Amino acid sequence: MASTKQKLIIVESPAKAKTIGRYLGKGYKVEASQGHVCDLPKSQLGVDPDKDFEMKYITIRGRGDILSRIRKEARNASQIYFATDPDREGEAISWHLYHVLGVDEDKPCRIEFNEVTKKAVQNAIKHPRKLDMGRIDAQQARRALDRLVGYKISPLLWAKVKKGLSAGRVQSVATRMVVDRENEINAFIPEEYWEIAADCSTGKDKKKQQFRARLSSVDGKKAAVSDKKGADEVCSLIQSDTFTVSEVKSKERRRMPAPPFTTSSMQQEAGRKLSFTTSRTMQIVQQLYEGVEIEGEGIQGLVTYIRTDSVRISDEAMDAVRAYIPERFGLEFLPQEKNEYKGRKNAQDAHEAIRPTRIDRTPDSIKSSLSREQYMLYRLIWNRFVASQMSAAVYQTLTADITGSRVALRFYGEHKSFAGFTTLYEESSDENVDSVEMNLPTLKEGQEVSIDKIDSEQHFTQPPSRYTEASLVRTLEENGIGRPSTYAPTISTIISRGYVAREKKRLFPTELGIMVTDMMNSYFADIVDTEFTASMENRLDAVEEGKEDWKQILREFYPEFEKTLKVAEEEIEKIDIHDEVSDVPCDQCGALMVYKMGKFGKFLACPNFPQCRNTKPLLTYIDAPCPKCGKRLLEKVSRKNRRFYGCEGYPDCDFVSWDKPVTEKCPTCGSYMVEKRTARGETVLLCANENCRFRKTVDREEEDADE
Repeated sequence: MASTKQKLIIVESPAKAKTIGRYLGKGYKVEASQGHVCDLPKSQLGVDPDKDFEMKYITIRGRGDILSRIRKEARNASQIYFATDPDREGEAISWHLYHVLGVDEDKPCRIEFNEVTKKAVQNAIKHPRKLDMGRIDAQQARRALDRLVGYKISPLLWAKVKKGLSAGRVQSVATRMVVDRENEINAFIPEEYWEIAADCSTGKDKKKQQFRARLSSVDGKKAAVSDKKGADEVCSLIQSDTFTVSEVKSKERRRMPAPPFTTSSMQQEAGRKLSFTTSRTMQIVQQLYEGVEIEGEGIQGLVTYIRTDSVRISDEAMDAVRAYIPERFGLEFLPQEKNEYKGRKNAQDAHEAIRPTRIDRTPDSIKSSLSREQYMLYRLIWNRFVASQMSAAVYQTLTADITGSRVALRFYGEHKSFAGFTTLYEESSDENVDSVEMNLPTLKEGQEVSIDKIDSEQHFTQPPSRYTEASLVRTLEENGIGRPSTYAPTISTIISRGYVAREKKRLFPTELGIMVTDMMNSYFADIVDTEFTASMENRLDAVEEGKEDWKQILREFYPEFEKTLKVAEEEIEKIDIHDEVSDVPCDQCGALMVYKMGKFGKFLACPNFPQCRNTKPLLTYIDAPCPKCGKRLLEKVSRKNRRFYGCEGYPDCDFVSWDKPVTEKCPTCGSYMVEKRTARGETVLLCANENCRFRKTVDREEEDADE
């Protein structure tokens, strides 16, 4: 008796194949393609501009055995379903498999589901569709653009500038953002300002109330105290004045919960709360999506599809969470109407937000079945989703103006009267600036106020913060650069290429990253322009929606790009990049060593490479002596690729400075000074003493004289 033919389902990952196979049982065979099976050849451009951008696809090396196995199963299958991920890349993988297997064009064969659950998979099989050529063409357009940019610019930089350089369409923009931020920081000159506050009180004995008010205005003008002299004068005015409450405003402030996670917001929060990198976040959440062995339940997909920029959730999920909240937290924690959120501009909204597949599968109920990292991320997703449909937190706020004859103070305080969603979850920020809750005083207009104590505190304005992975993802998203599937690989790429380094969560450009960015800014300004890159993303979205022809994008892009390439080929040839010969002989062969540029900056290398592989670190001294011991200072590069200045006497002397010290001493406090260059190109000497911060602008005549 002949065996009954099975239906073949092809997915991307073995983990997902295993999960779906358990759900469907007999009658189905589930195979994994392990990602793309066809792609452009690595050894060739693979995109032919002379033949209207014809794409040359070949079987990826190492995928032959996988394709043979899938072909064998396909020959014996009664029906073939392509169940790759529900996005552009997934659609393209299905399309390549569709052609390789010779599936009937008129037969609906594509199935997709937003979550790897038994119900979702079985429902998808009942509703197959034809392949979505909009998604496929959008993927082809992106692939062609990336290949043209990468394969045309990288060899040019390699041949004309420096061996080992490379460029990419989105990665180059991300690198430029990190470089631009570093330039902003280097150009920043701190400005001194003083904060003045007073401990105030009303009433006496048991009725005495104490609170703290800050300086608001002097002589009717908004207070701006920029030095100690001004601070002392204001403190004297407060000390000699009498104050009354002139105005009191009490309000109720409602704070709404954050929406459920998109890919971007999940990466940001996992970075802030869990200290996960973007790539680690995506690795772990992929496991939660594809399926985890849960004790007593088998393999279960725990979260919905993980590459999304939508904040929408299904009606079924909404009903489930609204039924759960009053049962778990109480009826007062459930808003009368469901909380609805507006997605960002240009959000695709093809998939739901990231949420748990079952609301009753709480993090603690499955903790024993998860790794530590899986549990932490699942709890973050579960808490965020549930909190998104809870009641607002309610705060009572009080603002009071306390006025004297010349000086006005202001008190502001808030008190949380109802926790609402904050009982479960509060969103973080990169700055982590939280309002201080307090018991609010009872104040009335006309009430006399006593000044018990006056404090003045010196501060200096701070430069913009360096990007974290979380804040870079947010900036990329805000500027329309990339899409949910590209944030993590983009950041991983610029770090692995050595263009950007990560130190204590912060991102720094390396010498190599600065050099490549300068070159790209000079010759390929469009490629590293955020608006140009964002507009290209919008056009790719239009292709997916069937509103634009994908090849038309390439037809418009390539001619100008080709002209720019030709100009770059001519101009870059004029740059002298030959290795400069030093006066340092090689210890091993005697040849004079040459200066080389590497990932960590300049170094000395033997010119007889590869016969002689001797290298030496480059010692660059600066004019200023060490402020600690008087020896010479060296310009160095840290293991994280940051330039700094350290004493040649290390480890006996541990002096280091990120800013370049100078010989001139501070005329105010006698401390050493450092050199800074402003955004306008001016050189400024700044006192290194944080309690002084004297600064002096260096005249151009002085600079010229020094040279």
